[in-house]
Amino acid sequence: MVALKAENVSMSYGSLASRREVLKDFSLEVEEAGFVALMGPSGSGKSTLLHLSAGLLLPDSGRIEVGGVEISSMGDAAAARFRRRHEGVVFQAYNLVESLTVAENVSLPAKLDHRKVDEKRVNELLDSLGLSSRGGESVLSLSGGERQRVAVARALYMKPRIILADEPTGNLDAKSARELCGIFKGLNVREKTAILMVTHDPVVASVADKVCFLGDGRVLSSHDTKHDPANVSSLYLEAFG
Repeated sequence: MVALKAENVSMSYGSLASRREVLKDFSLEVEEAGFVALMGPSGSGKSTLLHLSAGLLLPDSGRIEVGGVEISSMGDAAAARFRRRHEGVVFQAYNLVESLTVAENVSLPAKLDHRKVDEKRVNELLDSLGLSSRGGESVLSLSGGERQRVAVARALYMKPRIILADEPTGNLDAKSARELCGIFKGLNVREKTAILMVTHDPVVASVADKVCFLGDGRVLSSHDTKHDPANVSSLYLEAFG
């Protein structure tokens, strides 16, 4: 079973007079329980692909499926509902609701979906991410690394088929980044959660099993990371150097 499939996707921005094609007949698959990192120069379409995969944007052409369900033709309301139930999205900027507590942020998908909050699920997630004593606190009292862990817990609350992570370590210090990478790897191994992660950092990318290099709107090449940052760096230089 494929967790995510992008097939012949094209996406452009701008007016007709200054149209810029970001993705050009782009195709990619993430297998169930797969862990794929996307790397490439700025403007290569990495974040655009994640936003398309989350149903936050619609492609000009092509299709994107999550768990066999096409998301690329859904309207905003249907896409938001599907995203809450089947995808976990982690942004670089955390995107937490500052007026809510840590626990309330984690359970927000349930409230938005008009479901009863599963307090046991919230507590299990907070405990697994080292935040068991912080549930009642404001997110404003947390460090950057802790806030990103809350964002991960929120993304996991509905037991998604895939996590879409856009530069999740971009605002973190080196120690917090390493910790978050360990969390992602643990989720992938223990819970078999598929992960598609955008990053510029070869150390972060090496946590994934596979790295795909994007350039000129397409996948230029895909490789086994060997979980070795030096290997990823060497492959990146071959692709773009």
